[in-house]
Amino acid sequence: MNNTTSQKTGTLYGIGVGPGDPELITVKSARILHQVDVIFAASSTKNDYSLAVSIARHHIREETPVIMLPFPMTKDREEAQTAWKSNAAAIIESLEQGKNAAFITLGDSMTYSTYGYVLKYIQAAAPHIRIETIPGITSYQAAAARLNTPLVEGEESLLVMSGVKGGNRLREFCGKPENVVFLKAYRNVKDISLALEETGLSQNSVAITHCGLPEEEIIRDLSQLNDKPPGYWTLIIAKRNKEV
Repeated sequence: MNNTTSQKTGTLYGIGVGPGDPELITVKSARILHQVDVIFAASSTKNDYSLAVSIARHHIREETPVIMLPFPMTKDREEAQTAWKSNAAAIIESLEQGKNAAFITLGDSMTYSTYGYVLKYIQAAAPHIRIETIPGITSYQAAAARLNTPLVEGEESLLVMSGVKGGNRLREFCGKPENVVFLKAYRNVKDISLALEETGLSQNSVAITHCGLPEEEIIRDLSQLNDKPPGYWTLIIAKRNKEV
């Protein structure tokens, strides 16, 4: 899929590979993964493991290089921005060589995604580069399907938020949304549980860890999460008027 004869630079494809089940990758994403010249994926600065790569592996040719880009898990904004800028430069370098590249990410490429941060830097530093973003199935869509529970019905609203900093964002909404999703509900799960209780959502709440993976677990009593080690792949779905 190298287009050096028709364009000076390659195309960047931002691909969401879904929540965990390899069969939930879209047909379009699978086709592009098989065709690009190089794959980029995010990893921790502590190791080079990537669940996204594991999910997508079946669709990547053996000869296609997979380059892991380290991103620090830090609250230091300056340190994070340095990593985003550096990794964006590494991707641009390959694209400037005429290579078509894919940046793969878990879930959807535009929902709480590392790709979204890198994308901004690439657009700013190299606005001439062609970028195509392919959507993916989010973890909360997969979790709702796993529970056979609609996320929203009729005129209901859906609030999707990060649980990294606890439940204060939910409190700010005064409990108005009928349906709430907490992603990354791990370190501050006790405060999230308390916020759900304060806003009348705790009774119809359920947590899922590792949705779609062999170690998947459905937890209907959120108090059980208080005694478990923090699990990064934990999300909570809460509904005001109906059971989950």
